Amino acid sequence: MGAGKTTIGLDLADTLNYEFVDLDWYIEDLCNRCISDIFSQEGEARFREIEHEALLQVSEKDNAVIAVGGGTPCFYDNMDIMNHKGISIYLKASVKTLIEHIHIGSQVRSSNRPLLKGMDDKQMGEFITKNLILREPFYLRATHIVPIPTLRGKHDISLISQKISCLL
Repeated sequence: MGAGKTTIGLDLADTLNYEFVDLDWYIEDLCNRCISDIFSQEGEARFREIEHEALLQVSEKDNAVIAVGGGTPCFYDNMDIMNHKGISIYLKASVKTLIEHIHIGSQVRSSNRPLLKGMDDKQMGEFITKNLILREPFYLRATHIVPIPTLRGKHDISLISQKISCLL
């Protein structure tokens, strides 16, 4: 969450002339509801079931860059699916960078981060740290790990996209 998966993914897809799929957007279209509504009305467990089924569907696409949510690799056999069906990239960012990106993103577009709703920066940092400890064993199974600095504009995003395209 906040690493830049969607932002970098869009740029990378453009660079490669591939289709771009954001798994959260795909789920919202599939369910005709926003992610935060699914969380609030059906809970995280049901969301993770829907997310898994959606991942199975989009993983069948060829020539696509697929951005998944931060929790996606940690549930069911999702990380195995991603590694089997394609090349997975862990965008590794510090907690400070993740919080900065979340703030930058909320200025650019309305934030849709149900797990962070109502948190201040301190609470957000604690939440992100706790989740990274739990999630990183899954993330480290990615095909490639790419360090992510704070992305302050198009130039920074393009540099990361170019770096990733060289790995493919």
